Amino acid sequence: MTYKFEKASIDQAEEIWAILSEAIVRRRSDGSNQWQDGYPNLEVVKSDIANGYGYVVRDEQGIAGYCAILINDEPAYGDIEGAWLSAGDFVVFHRVAVAKQYLGKGIARLMLGFIDEYALKNNIFSVRADTNFDNAAMLALFEKTGYQYCGEVYFRGSPRKAFEKLLPEANL
Repeated sequence: MTYKFEKASIDQAEEIWAILSEAIVRRRSDGSNQWQDGYPNLEVVKSDIANGYGYVVRDEQGIAGYCAILINDEPAYGDIEGAWLSAGDFVVFHRVAVAKQYLGKGIARLMLGFIDEYALKNNIFSVRADTNFDNAAMLALFEKTGYQYCGEVYFRGSPRKAFEKLLPEANL
């Protein structure tokens, strides 16, 4: 199976929102409170796309997964309770979601690889992310893909575990 990683287009917003909606239900059924407060929502997806932050992993059948990618743009990360591994430029990703028909096929791990490539193409050697304390799948994925725990950050009043991965060729 060949997967492509590309910027999302506004005509994909509804399909992306459907994928995120499924992920919200899965998080709730896992007993998590992550994404249970009305965020993210369709307007967030449309904003991601309009600002050039939205990316999809897709194959010839459709969208397999979605995430938002930003460069040096996460104000909450400036107030980390802990310490980042680096002080330079960084890529940050949010809102990782995989379509239910692609679950168990390694799409999230593939997406993180694409994000690493995106960072390197932009001459950036640090990738940061955060997740809820009870998101076991994402916590395990961070561990498998070389992310290091750096501390806690807060979003909408809730603590999140913050991680950073230094990419090869980093001169920090």
